[in-house]
Amino acid sequence: MAYIRDRREELTGYQQGDPWTPTVDLGNDFVMVYAFRQGKALYDLIQQFKSKGYVIHLMTGSAWGGYRDYYGFPEDEVNKLDESQLMRNGEHVRLSTPYMVPTVEFSDYLTERLKIAVDAGVEAIHLEEPEFWDKSGYSEGFKREYEVFYDEKWTPPHENLEVRYKASKLKAHLYRRCLSRVSESLKEYAKKKYNRQLKVYVPTHSLVNYTQWKIISPEASLIDIPSIDGCIAQVWTGTSRVANVYNGIYKERTFETAFLEYGIMQELVKGTGRKMWFLCDPIEDSYGFTWANYEYNYKKTLVASLLHPKVHRYEISPWPWRVFNDNVYPLMTKACDKSAPPAPNATRIPKHYSTLLSGTFQMLGDMNWPDYKFENINSGVGVLMSDSGLFQRTFPDGIVQNSINDRLEAVHNYNSDEGELKADKELMDLIEKDNDALLSYVESGAFPNFFGMAMPLLKYGLPVTPVQLDNIRRFPGYLSDYKTLILSYEYMKPESPDVNMALYTWVMEGGTLIYIGDGIDPYHGVSSWWKNSGYSDPAMHLFKLFGYDNYPENGTFSFGKGKLAMLNLSPARLTLNEEISREYREFIKNILLENGEKWDYRNDITIRRGPYVISAVMDESVNNEPKVIKGNFVDMLSSEYNIIKEKVINPDEGTILFDLDYIKDETFRILASGSRIFNFDITDEGFTSEMKAADLIKSYIRVRLPKKVTSVSAIDEDGNNVEVTLDWDEESRSALMTYESTDKLIKLTGEFI
Repeated sequence: MAYIRDRREELTGYQQGDPWTPTVDLGNDFVMVYAFRQGKALYDLIQQFKSKGYVIHLMTGSAWGGYRDYYGFPEDEVNKLDESQLMRNGEHVRLSTPYMVPTVEFSDYLTERLKIAVDAGVEAIHLEEPEFWDKSGYSEGFKREYEVFYDEKWTPPHENLEVRYKASKLKAHLYRRCLSRVSESLKEYAKKKYNRQLKVYVPTHSLVNYTQWKIISPEASLIDIPSIDGCIAQVWTGTSRVANVYNGIYKERTFETAFLEYGIMQELVKGTGRKMWFLCDPIEDSYGFTWANYEYNYKKTLVASLLHPKVHRYEISPWPWRVFNDNVYPLMTKACDKSAPPAPNATRIPKHYSTLLSGTFQMLGDMNWPDYKFENINSGVGVLMSDSGLFQRTFPDGIVQNSINDRLEAVHNYNSDEGELKADKELMDLIEKDNDALLSYVESGAFPNFFGMAMPLLKYGLPVTPVQLDNIRRFPGYLSDYKTLILSYEYMKPESPDVNMALYTWVMEGGTLIYIGDGIDPYHGVSSWWKNSGYSDPAMHLFKLFGYDNYPENGTFSFGKGKLAMLNLSPARLTLNEEISREYREFIKNILLENGEKWDYRNDITIRRGPYVISAVMDESVNNEPKVIKGNFVDMLSSEYNIIKEKVINPDEGTILFDLDYIKDETFRILASGSRIFNFDITDEGFTSEMKAADLIKSYIRVRLPKKVTSVSAIDEDGNNVEVTLDWDEESRSALMTYESTDKLIKLTGEFI
């Protein structure tokens, strides 16, 4: 039972840069101390958390951080940096410090500094966010790297399509080189000096988010680094609330975006045996929102993460100090700035929310259930993505004449619903009629090519999965889980012709490939294997395999045991209005029906994952009807773990339920807990249990027991009595016990009737 487990399983963890406090003693398995400290300061921080029983990892930025000793001069002279990520206007890309070009010298500097962490005894190191911004690439350090790598003179990327594509590919290569060099060196150091097997992980945003935000990073190519042991999927409200366009409306769609983000992240470890943790943040990096907004979006990302059952490890919070300490929100600015003054309505975290979080943190340790089934169609439909999509998110000057980004932002920030719709329609009409505006739209942060193909399907209950095109070359049989794949080369490119050969073979063996594209992407013209082979774009090479000399007409065509389907249009156009979305959806539905798979439109995604029922009901869907689930459940998103017979889930809501019928023959089961439970011993007379929750948490524990409990009592580790309330539910044969935690280990004793 995962509620009682060894912390060395490392199922749940968090990152924390500040010292330990009782309010962040959350009962997870491991802590990633976030530090680039020297000697004793780092050792003391590690010992604080280690003394509380946590397994200790360390996290630090691989692109930015406290690297002032490397700069060699004060931060106020940062404009002298030679190896920073520099934009064409001469400004540095920076967070609190500049982002770096990962030169060999910088990589070796990271290695030497991180040896201090190995000496201090950490068991794993996380090199987070290897990020090279698309808008950078103008510093002297990057120019040198370009000229060494390509053996040609650097020219400004904004002047030439070819150079921009090559510069972007180099950015990914440089961080891949950096991660490989640092991880191999640290592992060798730990083994040689301490005979210890050090683990190295990479926390990284999703390919969906990085492509939308125009940040280049070695995503799928992390698989090619043998010394990387896994990843953390850095998906949270801040990435998932980024607006996109569906049915002509530009707005936040947190659940749907998170679902797609988590979906592509699991592909980074698929078939490798490496670990993956899904991150979910109770707030986010922007501090100008209310607690109600944070809770609303947290539930959306939480539910979205649990709808991917092949991952069962979680980072429960990136920075718990900002959630559970004395921080108040909203602040007067949405920036990530601790010093900003609070808004007049700012408050500390509401008690019901901290209670809910303490329970979900423990629940996330109980998600390793190999038996799962989607209630919806389980057809294996995937939308292909590639790291190469990161290389072509911006066009050089002269290709795009009109900027769409500012108009999209104006629409998104418009307060009137009626006005928003009107503004959207005007903008979408412009994009539909003007080819130059369409290219500008493709280049925008809305990332319409991908969301155009995915969102109309997901919104109508099809659990579509992003699939990593690059992995086709890495793993034989990688596509065997999928019956239907949706592909476009209008926003990404295959790295070699064998990708197309694999897709052709997959179709001949029974798969259905749906291609969407019109060949207008300017990046089709870069120097490449397809140009060298006489093809205007990589899709033409694919079509030639099927016997076509040109783009096929719209329709579905049989080949071998499978099919090739064709839509001759830019996938960005699928976002323009409701009618186009409907036609596209019907096209996909008919293809599935031809293949014997019935897709009944619905407004929810629901999965049964062991005893858990996880469901999200979406708005902007086939209808606005609520979903009703009947049975015998514990409501895991109620702070008090209510026993219910029926759950009504309205559009734009989600739920997590524990199905009591799944365990109907069990006499003992921890159903839910806001405390870490270390043991639970049952006799004929009663039970004893030791548990602990963080300070200022009201902890609820619901347990199925073989006999009715008549009384409970508790003492803490200091011998003080702890007041515990008891409620017995006869039908579920469960006891609900509640106490106010003060970060003390308590011994709970119960007596049976």
